[in-house]
Amino acid sequence: MAMATRKGPSPAGTLLIEDALKKIVHKNNIAPVKGDKHSGLVPTGSHSVFGDYPPDLIHPDPWKKMTRSASGPELLNTGGMNQHVAFTVPQNCRPHTAILPSTPPRAGSTRRRVITRTEFRRFYDRGDLPVQIFHGAVGGKLAWKVDIEKLDYHHYLPIFFDGLREKEDPYRFLSVQGTYDMLQNGGSKILPVVPQLIIPIKTALNTRDTEIMTTMLKVLQSLVLSGEMIGEALVPYYRQILPVLNIFKSKNINIGDQMDYSQRKRMNIGELISETLELFEIHGGEDAFINIKYMIPTYESCVLA
Repeated sequence: MAMATRKGPSPAGTLLIEDALKKIVHKNNIAPVKGDKHSGLVPTGSHSVFGDYPPDLIHPDPWKKMTRSASGPELLNTGGMNQHVAFTVPQNCRPHTAILPSTPPRAGSTRRRVITRTEFRRFYDRGDLPVQIFHGAVGGKLAWKVDIEKLDYHHYLPIFFDGLREKEDPYRFLSVQGTYDMLQNGGSKILPVVPQLIIPIKTALNTRDTEIMTTMLKVLQSLVLSGEMIGEALVPYYRQILPVLNIFKSKNINIGDQMDYSQRKRMNIGELISETLELFEIHGGEDAFINIKYMIPTYESCVLA
């Protein structure tokens, strides 16, 4: 089944437009990726185009993380008070002057995870990828140095899938647009590569980052529709893909009776998960529903009457 062509900006162009909108709305937070780098959630780039500086010439604390603690240790957020005896002292035995125990810790199931350095960034910085940005197009366009039909999909497609968890351009734009171009022109070359795509897919979904998860869900939908038997080839790997989707399945935007003007961006992760699961069931064969139901018990079939 051929993928339907979409009107409007490409998925990678939509991410660029969303970044520009965030800069307009949140003027005080122009570079959110920099904050993620400071907190260690996003990998930092190289010190220069020639690589990193020698360790003996680098400041021991380049991000100055210890500045705040050195000037005022009491300003640091150390969590709840009295953690070592939390919920261990009975209510009747606690003196009136005792500090109330801290609240139980959060499970953190939806907390963002650290994004490790991708193979796509390493290959692109080394100049091993046959892609470059064509700056003449509105919203950006990808220029391939070779014909996509002649690419070795066993080598390049997993690399581009691994780059889908990038949050910094040009790596994000190149990986997202390159993945869609390869899926659109791959044909029969995609099906044999499906087992190699599971680890990049699982790694991207396990970051628990909403932006990365929505991008990966859209790519999964295009992957299922890019050729025959691909949906059935994904069924044995539901145990690796679906557990994270079960956590975020009910995460929808609750705006009451207001109008959601951002529907065209398709950034609502709850709706994307429902769409993806329905595509899995439709194109996954007769065993798809029971495997989805096993991993996501709240899923209801869109095929069975």
